[in-house]
Amino acid sequence: MAKAKSDHLQGTLALLVLKSLEQGPMHGWGITLHIQRISNEVLRVEEGSLYPALHRMEQERWIAAEWGLSENNRRARFYRLTAQGRKQLRAEQENWQRITTAVALVLGFEPA
Repeated sequence: MAKAKSDHLQGTLALLVLKSLEQGPMHGWGITLHIQRISNEVLRVEEGSLYPALHRMEQERWIAAEWGLSENNRRARFYRLTAQGRKQLRAEQENWQRITTAVALVLGFEPA
């Protein structure tokens, strides 16, 4: 059962990262801050989770990276969504909708 939990967590992080990059290219710290800010400080992505996820998504060709300068003139890798990444984002959003609807039904809530 642990593998299923891990798969769901990785899928959720991928969804959050891909959705963040839909706004435009960002470096890792910028992605972390974006997710934290948009979630009203509820979701916090740790570096130990983010960078392996970015690497996996880059291998899957959902994102591409290039070096650039951050807003404080530090060298950083900027990630952007690829066409494959946009397709994956749609798939992840559909899957998330299915899962949240199913959980809401089990809990007795009206699905959104």
